[in-house]
Amino acid sequence: MSDLPPGWSLRRPTLADAPAILALVHASDIAAVGEPDFTLDEVHEELTGPNTDMSRDCWLAIDPAGGTAGWAYPRNPTGQARDFAEVYVHPETGLPAQRPLLRLLMARMVERAAELGHDVYTVRAGAIPTETAYIEALTGAGFVFLKQHARMQMPLAGVAHEPPAAPEGVTVRPVRADDEMRRFHAVVEEAFRDSDHQALSYRDWQAKISAESGVRFDEWFVAEVDGVVAGVLQSGGSGGDESNDEGWVRSLAVLRPYRKRGLGEALLRRAFAGYAARGHAKAGLGVDLANPTDAASLYFKVGMTALYRANVYQTTVTRG
Repeated sequence: MSDLPPGWSLRRPTLADAPAILALVHASDIAAVGEPDFTLDEVHEELTGPNTDMSRDCWLAIDPAGGTAGWAYPRNPTGQARDFAEVYVHPETGLPAQRPLLRLLMARMVERAAELGHDVYTVRAGAIPTETAYIEALTGAGFVFLKQHARMQMPLAGVAHEPPAAPEGVTVRPVRADDEMRRFHAVVEEAFRDSDHQALSYRDWQAKISAESGVRFDEWFVAEVDGVVAGVLQSGGSGGDESNDEGWVRSLAVLRPYRKRGLGEALLRRAFAGYAARGHAKAGLGVDLANPTDAASLYFKVGMTALYRANVYQTTVTRG
């Protein structure tokens, strides 16, 4: 099925390929956004994540010189009717592999729809606005623009290790990991119900967390109002910073009746103080710019800036 040029080849990756894959992704990131935004742990997680089988779902494109010039894989940890197509190619050598890898991956999406029990299957993909060749490949494959995400960051120099006081009547504290995780999960699900969020059962959410690296529950916080957990902040990973120089906000959620009362800002500032105390030089997160709560305005308010924006594209396939 491959239509690679002469001298190119395809093969399935193994975990032994992770360093070469990381070098490829870093080259792609640097060309697209000016700095690497992926870690070796994340390569391992993508290759071994739920509903990803390296022997069936993933490909490496090998250039005529024997170098790893392309990597394609899907991401659907929930098994629901939405997948994400990822195609990385080396900015100097990998362009001939871009469209062939995308075609292979999209053909596999039809099979994945059937295997996961979905008649209609949504597939999304992301591209930096300057990645014109990839955007043309996506639109040629039937993808249409959906929305933008922003990669936010702020320096932590000068951030006090003790956060400012929370608003009156609000208590911000670390989550009690042993007996409070169900409530933490419930707040995330309820708060994100009015956004483009894939709901997860508590069991699936726990499994997803267990599969991730770098989880520190002492960097997960809750905001209480009159004894009610009304907001939560989940930290996790490094945001793609291999040096672990960045504290990463995985999600921030505040229940609708408690919004506009300073809970989100208090949670962020508590997290930033903790990151600074652990020696992180910066804090980062990703935000959906189409979020109906206008979450980005809060992040700008606390001093974050957008390192870059990424377009999200979408198409659908039907089960084979």
